[in-house]
Amino acid sequence: MPILFIIFIFLLVLIDQLVKNWVVYHLAIGQILPLIGGVISITRLNNTGAAWSILSGHQFIFVIIGLIAVIVLIGFIIRLWRNIWYRISLSFLIAGTLGNIIDRIFSNHVIDMFQLDFINFPIFNCADVYLTIGVLLLAYIIIKEK
Repeated sequence: MPILFIIFIFLLVLIDQLVKNWVVYHLAIGQILPLIGGVISITRLNNTGAAWSILSGHQFIFVIIGLIAVIVLIGFIIRLWRNIWYRISLSFLIAGTLGNIIDRIFSNHVIDMFQLDFINFPIFNCADVYLTIGVLLLAYIIIKEK
């Protein structure tokens, strides 16, 4: 059974990296490719910080924090293994964290590409989507249990 979650995490990270590589090879930095008019575009951005470029240029700090987070999340997934919803939410969090760590280690920045055209919101990537899904699912589970 644990192998299924390892495969799930691996597939999520693979999708994240494939999308990022496609963007790098097909779009110049700042180039915009509309997907759904007025809703979402693909815009290549190299982000050396966190959301809204917070702490720009501090890749080493983000890598260390990310690695610590993955270790803690693995501890939680082992501890809470009996609950499949915890396993799923924590798997999304691990995959999202690993996807951005890989970028920071090998590119010295995170490759972002999804731009919401209808709102002023930071450009994000698949790993960020996984992190959001993981946090929302985890919050729902915790609220539901109380």
